[in-house]
Amino acid sequence: MGKLKLSPFPSLSPLPPLFLLLVLLLVAATGVETFSLNRSSGVLTVELNRPCYAKYYDDAVAFFNRSIRGNLSFGALRGVEGLAQEELFVWLPVKGILVSDPTSGVILFDIGLAHKRLSRSLFDDPPTVAPMVSKLKKTQF
Repeated sequence: MGKLKLSPFPSLSPLPPLFLLLVLLLVAATGVETFSLNRSSGVLTVELNRPCYAKYYDDAVAFFNRSIRGNLSFGALRGVEGLAQEELFVWLPVKGILVSDPTSGVILFDIGLAHKRLSRSLFDDPPTVAPMVSKLKKTQF
């Protein structure tokens, strides 16, 4: 028999699943001071208590600025600001996060030069988090 999973944000349950995934990723990543969603414009804003790095799987490291914004629609967060991912020792801004088919379990990250397809299951466990420092050291994780 399967376990019943309750939403940690029951009042937000009618919102798109991508919104809930993003909020949960950010909550797991670091301290979220506030978040807001303008339902008419779709602008999602998340304010963290400080910028940080998060390691989600293997050696994948993401940088969260203190303020993260994007335009939320069903299955997509576009025009993302305040989030970057390290690729081959270069920090690339994450411009969008897309879920075209929720049943596929695949999340598509638009990093400008390319799209990176990742399994949603890679984000099941909370990431390891390190505060922003002048130079990130892999040993912080």
